[in-house]
Amino acid sequence: MRILGIDPGLRVTGFGVIDKEGQRLAYIASGTIRTPDGDLPQRLKSILSGVGEVIATYRPGCAAIEKVFVNVNPQSTLLLGQARGAAICALVQADLEVAEYTALQVKQAVVGHGKAQKQQVQDMVQRLLSLSGLPGADAADALGVAICHAHSGDALKALQAFAPALGRKGLRVRGGRLVG
Repeated sequence: MRILGIDPGLRVTGFGVIDKEGQRLAYIASGTIRTPDGDLPQRLKSILSGVGEVIATYRPGCAAIEKVFVNVNPQSTLLLGQARGAAICALVQADLEVAEYTALQVKQAVVGHGKAQKQQVQDMVQRLLSLSGLPGADAADALGVAICHAHSGDALKALQAFAPALGRKGLRVRGGRLVG
């Protein structure tokens, strides 16, 4: 299965493409989509078309994107959400199934704990994918999102298969977790 990971950003959106065969992960490509300075609609258009080009080039079977976290500055959070929305539109326009993960979930999947620094994520992505060099921060984050989906996608599907039986017992799956 080919997985496209997206780390959304208004100035720089990272992307990472990996293949998963069984438990083996293989690096395909990664990079960034940089938006030009200017007004918001043009920047969002750059993200939409850039993600579309990545999809057309690498033909992923599914996609995963990082969820927006709430910044101290609400305006920054809103702008990041709009950039994320443009990326999601490109993904769903290509009929890709889209999974969403928090930064905490990505760091736990890649590094083993949710408080990891960017450098630790870069180092682990390099090791997990046997890269010859250290990926850039935005590309590493996007590859981390793809790795997170590769590891948790099967578990989520298994939980969803059990969801009806769990519902009868008063449990449900929410955000990839069992809650009662």
